[in-house]
Amino acid sequence: MTPLETRNRLLGEKLIKNLQRRNIEAFYCPTAHEAVAKVQELIADGSSVTWGGSMTVRDMGLPQALKDRGTLNVLDRDVIEDPEQKQQMYLRAFTADVYLSSANAMSEDGVIVNIDGNGNRVAAITWGPKKVIFIIGLNKVAQTIETAIARARSVASPINAQRFDIKTPCQVDGVCHNCNSPESICSYIHLLRNSRTQGRHVVVLVGENLGY
Repeated sequence: MTPLETRNRLLGEKLIKNLQRRNIEAFYCPTAHEAVAKVQELIADGSSVTWGGSMTVRDMGLPQALKDRGTLNVLDRDVIEDPEQKQQMYLRAFTADVYLSSANAMSEDGVIVNIDGNGNRVAAITWGPKKVIFIIGLNKVAQTIETAIARARSVASPINAQRFDIKTPCQVDGVCHNCNSPESICSYIHLLRNSRTQGRHVVVLVGENLGY
């Protein structure tokens, strides 16, 4: 085991304990490949499954893996281009059995940080789907809540502004301006500090750099 792999394993163990203190079930997988297998294990046959706007979920190949399984009702938001139909898919997410997401950041003591422009993702994380499974690369981990929020706003948000080609100051120069732009990608800042319902929120930590 390399020094990096040892560090990641130790950090994963610490994070699992801190998440469990917050009523959040957690697992550590050294690789994305193992994480895909773990997520599959956590989803029962016959479940309806969808996801938020997560590059982590897509980059892992998780949507296709779920479709290939053949025993799930996969609600694929990524194949819909019509705005009205996409809105309906967002609403259907609230009745899904499983909602997949990543995080923009997470503090070492287990607070999960997400920032949204539209709010559909953080709304589903908060309420609606029976189970929410987060897949979080250890590159998203920051020391404190404050530095986790800073990471989300200064790293993830400018990159996502580029990805969606929205007109914000950070899209121009890559730096957070704490803006009030009409297209602000930081309209909704969500902190998951405790899970009210046992078993609803699950975190799969991955010892690789995933997403933004």
